[in-house]
Amino acid sequence: MSSELGVSEEKILALDSYADSPLYDTKEQAALQYADAITLSDRDVDDDLFARVRTFFGDDALVELTAVIAWENSSSKFNRALRVPSQGLWERVRKEER
Repeated sequence: MSSELGVSEEKILALDSYADSPLYDTKEQAALQYADAITLSDRDVDDDLFARVRTFFGDDALVELTAVIAWENSSSKFNRALRVPSQGLWERVRKEER
């Protein structure tokens, strides 16, 4: 989906290192850190992170961001439990195939 919205392949592939990547701005880094804090069981959304995220997102946008993260987590757990394979919505295309 992101690639259809104009996000570069380079940026998608750098997602694992978003915190240190110059491809992600501070708003994106805050949103991704927020998503990690919600998703990963060894983390939590502490007051500092919540305050930082709020500097970028108003109330409605923050509720929507949180809902999307929660939905994706729920969907992922559901699919994993039922052994639903990846739909391949985004797959890397080898440069030689282009």
